[in-house]
Formats: sequence, structure tokens, C-alpha cells
Amino acid sequence: MKEDFVFVDELVPGMRWDAKYATWDNFTGKPVDGYLANRIVGTRALCEALAKAQEKAESLGFGLVLWDGYRPQRAVNCFLRWAQQPEDGRTKARHYPNIGRAEMFDRGYVATKSGHSRGSTVDLTLYHLDTGELAPMGGGHDLMDTVSHHGAKGITQVEAANRRHLCSLMDACGFSPYASEWWHYTLKAEPYPDTYFDFPVA
Repeated sequence: MKEDFVFVDELVPGMRWDAKYATWDNFTGKPVDGYLANRIVGTRALCEALAKAQEKAESLGFGLVLWDGYRPQRAVNCFLRWAQQPEDGRTKARHYPNIGRAEMFDRGYVATKSGHSRGSTVDLTLYHLDTGELAPMGGGHDLMDTVSHHGAKGITQVEAANRRHLCSLMDACGFSPYASEWWHYTLKAEPYPDTYFDFPVA
């Protein structure tokens, strides 16, 4: 692992995670290149900010679940190759019901150079501390659709409130949201704003 990069769970005790791209539960339908372990990696600066976010979430009765952090460039290249393959329909209904694979890039849901590869971007959600259940957000991770946008219509008041809770606490801890994905946040003062890394998560 590169210097200044760490496993998030080692610096932020109690953080839950489910590294989607290390599993079969993602829009490609199988583990993605570069994810050799189901762990979340990020910069030390990211971890410090996430520890603060976790504390704020707990004050609201929530915990945080991380879905992705640092993403090797080889994983992004894997997404590009996947998008060029014929549609098999296996993950379309769940992840991109109203667009084609190639449109993911055109509409900004997937990037050829991802902020994740710089090490200070996370995909995450809230869960209820009292039950352990994920908070309803009006759509899951990597649902590439307008319903995933901040301020989207067509979600319930509870779902909208939960999105606002997440956005508010992440903003207070130094993160910027991504308009098209309610789960995606980047550290404003990221330490490597122009560097795209490619070491594996292992």
C-alpha cells in the first residue's frame, strides 16, 4: 500500500463497511479488477474526517456504512471494458434501469478518471444504531438514475430527510457532495487532488 494510505477500519474503530466492488454485488455483476480484499482504503486525511463524521452521525442516532473508498485506476479501466460488452441484463434493472451501459459515462455516473482513485472520496450511507438496519434513502448504491440525484423528486419524506442528514454531517466534516449520487462525497482538502493511483486493495 502507498504511504499515507491505510485501511479505514484500522483508523476509525467501529466503522461498518461492505466493499461492493470486491464482491459480486455491484453493477458489473462480479468482483472488479484491483479489489483483492473486502476492505476500504483511503488517505489518513480521509480517515480523520470520517471519524468526525461518524461521531456526528452517532449524535443523530446513526452509524456510517462505507461502500467504497480508494479505487485503483485498473478498476476504472475494468468499468470501461465492461461498458463496451453486450448487454446481458443481469444488473440492469437494479443499477441502470433507464440508460444503456455507455450512457453511464456520458451522464457522469462513472468517470474514466475517478475521484476515488485519488484516495479521498467515499461512497457511504447511514444505518440506524438501535436496529442496525440501513436507513431508507430512496435507492441503493450505484443506482444510476435521476432518483439518485440530490433533491430528486419521487422519494418519500423520510428518505429525503435521511439524505439531508447524511449531506449535512458530511459537509460539516469537510466533504463536498456529488450532485448526481447521494452516496458520493469527496474531502474538500484532499491531499492528492491531481494524482490517480493504481495500487490494488489487498
